[in-house]
Amino acid sequence: MRIPAIGVAAPLVPLGVNPDQTLQVPSDFAVPGWFQPGPEPGEPGAAVVAGHVDSRTGPAVFFALSRLRPGDEVEVAGDRGVARFRVDKVEQYAKSAFPTLDVYGATRTPTLRLITCGGDFDRSTGHYQDNVVVYASLATP
Repeated sequence: MRIPAIGVAAPLVPLGVNPDQTLQVPSDFAVPGWFQPGPEPGEPGAAVVAGHVDSRTGPAVFFALSRLRPGDEVEVAGDRGVARFRVDKVEQYAKSAFPTLDVYGATRTPTLRLITCGGDFDRSTGHYQDNVVVYASLATP
């Protein structure tokens, strides 16, 4: 995966679901993961890629994800070649109000969703209170 606007160039690892049906997160803070039960980036549907915003030692792979703007490019290499996407919008949601259908729901065309944590960090729980979601559409050649 390459996101030139924020300096990301990293391989993708496969992700599934946890026993509580939440999205697994990558074990490596420097590597994003593709939600493998969903479509592959470039196939019809919403492909979902998640990555960490930071770690105990500093910024992680998606640290600057919230800085993306409409028109920025995202490239994902897969078995079928490179799929190129353009950012449509960047949103931040409280984790308690995460728009599951907007992120994982079916789409007629290939789309991409990038997810990381955002908002305030709650030291009592050890988690961020929000999620940042980037919505992107397949770029026409």
